[in-house]
Amino acid sequence: MEPAEKTVRVDVWLWRARFFKSRSLASKFVRDGRVRCGDGEHARRLARPSAVVRPGDILTFARNGGIMCVRIARLGDRRGPPAEAQTLYDTVEADKS
Repeated sequence: MEPAEKTVRVDVWLWRARFFKSRSLASKFVRDGRVRCGDGEHARRLARPSAVVRPGDILTFARNGGIMCVRIARLGDRRGPPAEAQTLYDTVEADKS
């Protein structure tokens, strides 16, 4: 039997990846409809902080006056130091065509 695919709540992942100082700020950001999730082809707006994400998902959101597109590489087990948090995602370049 295959193990169940690992997932984590989007607010928890955004907090672990250090995009937000607190999980409550990450939750509010998601509830405000400011995060999109997709596989590169189709993206959907996430409306609930409890929405699950998995490795390979691409998250798009506004950050520091610009648009961030990141591919989830790992889910992480904790909110670690910044160097550890940067291993949780890869930056995706926006298609300019």
